[in-house]
Amino acid sequence: MTVLLEPHHSGYCEHMDKRIGFGGVSSSGHGLTVPQEVWQALGLDNPDAVVEYIERDGEIVLRPRVAVHPNDMWFWEEGQQRAEREAEEELAAGEVNGPMTGEEFLSHLEELIDDKASRES
Repeated sequence: MTVLLEPHHSGYCEHMDKRIGFGGVSSSGHGLTVPQEVWQALGLDNPDAVVEYIERDGEIVLRPRVAVHPNDMWFWEEGQQRAEREAEEELAAGEVNGPMTGEEFLSHLEELIDDKASRES
């Protein structure tokens, strides 16, 4: 059995094999023991991580994945991740105001509407 660490962006290439450890196979319960170095190399310490098992030419390939509900895919798109990084930087720099009251929000919304109307006229 070979454990392959594959980049997510490319197909399988023979020269990309990287042996990162050996594990055990349980004779009862169909369990696999994954060594810590393999666990870490595949990023399985992420609580949302799952492993896809692939049979390829008599080998078992473990492909790390993160379980994401289809309704949440938008969050992981590059544009959204860029916006999340920008928001985190703004928070770290103290550039974010605290929460608004309902009145403050409505007042701010009216200002935005007025600004837009003045630009359009």
